[in-house]
Amino acid sequence: MDEELKSLIKVWISAIISISYCYYIPPRIKSGVPRLCSLCPVLALFLVLPLCFSSVHLSLITAFFLTWLANFKLILFSFDKGPLIPLPPSLSRFICFTCFPIKAQQNPKSQNHMPKLVFAIKVAIFGVLLHLYGYRKNLSPALLLALYFVHLYLEIEIILSFIKNVVCIFLGCDLEPQSNKPYLATSLQDFWGRRWNLMVPAILRPAVYAPMRRVSERRMSSGWALFPGILAAFIVSGLVHELLFFYLTREMPTWEVTMFFVLHGVCTAVELAVKKKTTVIQRWQLSPVVSRLLTVGFVIVTGGWLFTPQLIRASLSYRLLKSLLINF
Repeated sequence: MDEELKSLIKVWISAIISISYCYYIPPRIKSGVPRLCSLCPVLALFLVLPLCFSSVHLSLITAFFLTWLANFKLILFSFDKGPLIPLPPSLSRFICFTCFPIKAQQNPKSQNHMPKLVFAIKVAIFGVLLHLYGYRKNLSPALLLALYFVHLYLEIEIILSFIKNVVCIFLGCDLEPQSNKPYLATSLQDFWGRRWNLMVPAILRPAVYAPMRRVSERRMSSGWALFPGILAAFIVSGLVHELLFFYLTREMPTWEVTMFFVLHGVCTAVELAVKKKTTVIQRWQLSPVVSRLLTVGFVIVTGGWLFTPQLIRASLSYRLLKSLLINF
C-alpha cells in the first residue's frame, strides 16, 4: 500500500503539471494540427500512467479519468471543440473539467434531498453486496454474475457521485449529473445516449459521430448518414474499453468487448431505422414497463455473454473485491 500511495501521488502530480501546461501553452497555438502536436506528449503520458499501479481500482480510475476522458477532451480542445471550449476561467476548473466526467450546469435548478437519499440507498445496497460475497461459494454462477453487474454499476455510481460532490464544493458551482437512472431506459438509444455515463456520449458525438456523419453525407442522404456515425462511435467506445480492460488484466485483448459495443451499435441503428417507420411504431408500440425490461434485460444478457468473460477469466471479480477490502 505504501508503494501504491507513492505511485498515486507521483501520477497525479504529473497529471496536474501536464494539464497546467495544456491550460497555459496550447491555447496560444493555432487550433487544429499545430495545437494537437503541442498536446501529443501529454496524450502519450496519459496512456502510460495507469500502468504505474498494481491495484485494480487505482489503475481503472486513472485510466478512465486520464486515458479516456482527459485524452479525448484534449483532442477535441485541439480543434476548439468539446467541453473545454470556451476555456474555463481558472486553472482549477480546467483541471477538474479535463479529468473528471463533469460539466458545469448551464441552468442550475433547485436541489432537493432525493439525490442524497438515493445515494445513501446505493451505498447501503453496495454494503449488503460486499457481505454476500462472503457466501459466494454457495451462490449459483448466474446469481454471482448478476451480483457482479450490480457491483460494477454501484461502484461506478458511488465513486462518480462522490467526486462530483467534492468538486462541486471545491469549485462552488452546480454540475450536471453523470447519469440519469439508466435502469429506467426504454430503448438502447435512450440508455446509451441519454442515461448511461452522460459525459461519454457528450465526447463521442463531436469526436466521432459528427465527423463520420459529415463524411457519410457525401455518399448518402443525411437521413441515412447517421447510421455510420452511430456504428463508428460504438466501435471507438469498444476499442477504448479494450484498452481499459488491458490496464485491468494486463492481458492482450480478445475483442469480445469490442463485439459487445458493435452489437449494441448495430441494434441501436436498427432501432432508429424502425422508429423512422411511424406505422410500425404505432402498430408495435410497447408499454414503458415492457420496454424497460427488454432494454435492461438485453444489456445484462449481452453483457454476460460478451462483456464479462474476459474479466472472469482474469479472476477480476476476486481481485476487485480483494483490492476494495484492502483499500477501504
